[in-house]
Amino acid sequence: MPVTEQSDTRLWKRRDRQTQLTVWAVQLVCLSIFVYCWSLVSEKTIWEFVYDAPRQASDMGSRMVPPAWDYMDKLWLAIWDTINIATLGTLMAVVLAFPIAFLAARNTTPSKVFIRPIALFIIVSSRSINSLLWALMLVTIIGPGVLAGVLAIGFRSIGFCAKLLYEAIEEIDTTQVEAVTATGASGPQVLHYGIVPQILPAFAGISVFRWDINIRESTVLGLVGAGGIGLQLNASINNVAWTQVSLILLVILGTVIVSEWVSAKVRHAII
Repeated sequence: MPVTEQSDTRLWKRRDRQTQLTVWAVQLVCLSIFVYCWSLVSEKTIWEFVYDAPRQASDMGSRMVPPAWDYMDKLWLAIWDTINIATLGTLMAVVLAFPIAFLAARNTTPSKVFIRPIALFIIVSSRSINSLLWALMLVTIIGPGVLAGVLAIGFRSIGFCAKLLYEAIEEIDTTQVEAVTATGASGPQVLHYGIVPQILPAFAGISVFRWDINIRESTVLGLVGAGGIGLQLNASINNVAWTQVSLILLVILGTVIVSEWVSAKVRHAII
């Protein structure tokens, strides 16, 4: 730590003068950015609605109690659709992500100049577009329904699964690959016996983890017409049937809790 001398007394300082000025300058810039952003938010906010929000929330909460338990009969099929959307979308994603990950990994791609950038572009494109945006586009193209939801979940999940998987491929133990290669094995045999066994646990864990995420995402796709329990939620909100809304929210919460439990059990069994 820098010290200064004053009348034979050594004084400890946390930072020297230049470093301290730099820290203050950075803090001033951050504060200025925050103030500017807050002013932009304030200009576009109707504060009368914000002040009235607690009363409105209390009124809505009172309208949602008790939940309309007799409406449960109409939700079983919607729950089943939601689970199918998440499951089929995840299956589609992992099937497509598996080869893409091998094309994106530095140690398995056939070409680092041409093929790897294309694979990385697919991964980034998939991860950059939210599932709701995928669903909006697909509903416009193929119409509303479960198929649009499955494709939206699948397209969104490809990048997630492929990214984690190609990182796992790049971290494999190369000595096992060298041992298989030394036996005179061909390229596909090296892939099958030297690489795939090392990444299978990671692949299974990634797939289950993404399925768990997709259960949550598929519950809201119905808000844009992509099937699932979100359709019932949207209809109940439009009809101002708040007791039905509260029941649907409880069902969504229960579904997510069960999926989280199943996901944790499966991952624990795999790992």
